[in-house]
Amino acid sequence: MQTINESLLKLNELVLQGKALEAFDKYYYEDVTMQENNQLPTIGKKTNREREEIFFANITEFRSAEVVNLAIGENVSYVTWKYDYTHKEWGVRNYTQISVQQWEDGKIIHEQFFYGN
Repeated sequence: MQTINESLLKLNELVLQGKALEAFDKYYYEDVTMQENNQLPTIGKKTNREREEIFFANITEFRSAEVVNLAIGENVSYVTWKYDYTHKEWGVRNYTQISVQQWEDGKIIHEQFFYGN
């Protein structure tokens, strides 16, 4: 089994290559919960994948994504991302996001995203 460090680096590389859904399929637990800021979490891999598909389908122009920083602890990691894109409903989005992942059995079981609106 890969270490969290190895898995996180490969996951991030897939995202940077425009393969976020492939990364999701490979590195997320079946019962994953994902949460935007303090909103209620979305539970389950199928439901979260559908949510991700809708998000990516609404991006009209993708300019960049960059890993600014990351850290790994015992069964937890965080990544600071910088994003720049245009979304069909939200318009131009240029922001920094912190993604905090909790890992179990080599996959992400919970992820929460922190960003300004």
